[in-house]
Amino acid sequence: MVAHPGEPGHSRSARRLNEPRPALVACEDGLPAAVNRVRVVVLREEWRVVDRWWTEEPVERCYFEVLLESGRNVVIFRDEPSGKWFRQSA
Repeated sequence: MVAHPGEPGHSRSARRLNEPRPALVACEDGLPAAVNRVRVVVLREEWRVVDRWWTEEPVERCYFEVLLESGRNVVIFRDEPSGKWFRQSA
């Protein structure tokens, strides 16, 4: 039996564009040192986002744009309330 393309879990199922994905981030002195076990060689930019504070689901994140040892440029963020890390396409 083949799943329908619109069903969750199907390779062609719809998902939000640029949806954050969980990331494994190791820190040194509060800054990212490795992302998914690949060493950070350059911290290019850091910024903070506080939005939707007036709603029941406010957004409070600390973003980092980093260059990894593999040559990939990656944007990661820490969700401040939960402390969890995520990777997001730039």
